Amino acid sequence: MKFRILYLIVFIPLIAIYNLGCQPAGQEITSEEFLQEHIEWLSHSDREGRLAGTIQEADAANYIADRFLQYGLEPAGDRGTYFQQFTLSGPMAQVMEKENYLSRNVAGLIEGREHPGRYIIIGAHYDGQGKGGAISMEHNSAPAIHPSADDNASGIAGLLYQARHFYDNPPNHTILLVAFSGEEMGLLGSRYFVSEMEMPRDSVMAMINMDMIGRLDEGELTIFGTGTANIWDNLLESVPGENLTITKTPGGMGSSDHASFYEAGIPVLHYFSGIHDDYHRSTDTSEKINYIGMQWILGHIKNTVETLDEMDIAEVEFLGSTDPRGSAMRGDRMRLGVIPDYSYSGNGFRIESVLQGQPADQAGFKNGDVVLEMNGEPIQDLLDYAQKLGAFNEGDEVTFKVQRGDDEIELNVVF
Repeated sequence: MKFRILYLIVFIPLIAIYNLGCQPAGQEITSEEFLQEHIEWLSHSDREGRLAGTIQEADAANYIADRFLQYGLEPAGDRGTYFQQFTLSGPMAQVMEKENYLSRNVAGLIEGREHPGRYIIIGAHYDGQGKGGAISMEHNSAPAIHPSADDNASGIAGLLYQARHFYDNPPNHTILLVAFSGEEMGLLGSRYFVSEMEMPRDSVMAMINMDMIGRLDEGELTIFGTGTANIWDNLLESVPGENLTITKTPGGMGSSDHASFYEAGIPVLHYFSGIHDDYHRSTDTSEKINYIGMQWILGHIKNTVETLDEMDIAEVEFLGSTDPRGSAMRGDRMRLGVIPDYSYSGNGFRIESVLQGQPADQAGFKNGDVVLEMNGEPIQDLLDYAQKLGAFNEGDEVTFKVQRGDDEIELNVVF
């Protein structure tokens, strides 16, 4: 019955959509009002945090599809719709009691004028943390709605912003815009999307990901994936970054949807305005969004895509050497139970947050610990850790050496 209820919700005919959200005649909505409208709707308490597999997530999917239709995008989902359905599975879906529930990606496209068979993908995830639980940073707290405004209503508002812009300014290459779900449960939607792609992968120039772009602080923006193609360094140097201080991180892996495309050999960029105290908490609310900063970031993304759109696909070469050791977040590996600090650039890897009840928590890991060794083997970085972690099995005991402040300590983990 769960499957049938959600299926009906998603495929109800779209009614009176084209005029939804339109301003009265003669009134032009500003960019800030546009972004604020979408973020406030998505993060409203009525959406109950948009957890994948819930009716509220399906409601958000319909909302995004409505806007795709309103902005003129062609459906790019299943059976002539905007929706691509998949089934939630894996450890996090089990923990969140959503395994075998239906979820869906929302996909629309703007056909290229000159190269309709070549693609630039722009994506963001729209699922949130629901009422907390295992994916919340509010440990030992009663269930509470996590509005998920920055993570990632901000990215979806940015996706709709780009959809409207590129429909009004037709591109040379086809632009495929995708709102992913299941990201919070292990990149489930984007991995499914990549596994089901019908176009040849060498016809995709790049995937641009927007995840947490709403809390720009002093103009400091991180762009991940700058080492995944031969063109990124020169291209990004040519794109004006007015008001932005950009940190470029070469690796294409991470805990957001761009990683699914990188694993498939597709160049990626991931735009990210930074971790903050409201991350995965009930305090991630819309009034804290920096809408001016969002416009700076979205302007940079727009210019990056337009510059890429002027290039020939033959000029773009995927580079996999930046991350030769595979995914750091694969669900089929042992889980330490931590959220890494992706902005850390020293030896080892720094732990942003320790998840309650997971092996790291039980072993005594703390937020801010830097992992230096596993069973005496040095850890160079997050990806080196991921490779070494894959050698262990359930029940194994592993000794970790971590830097905590000025001290180096050893912690024993049982997987």
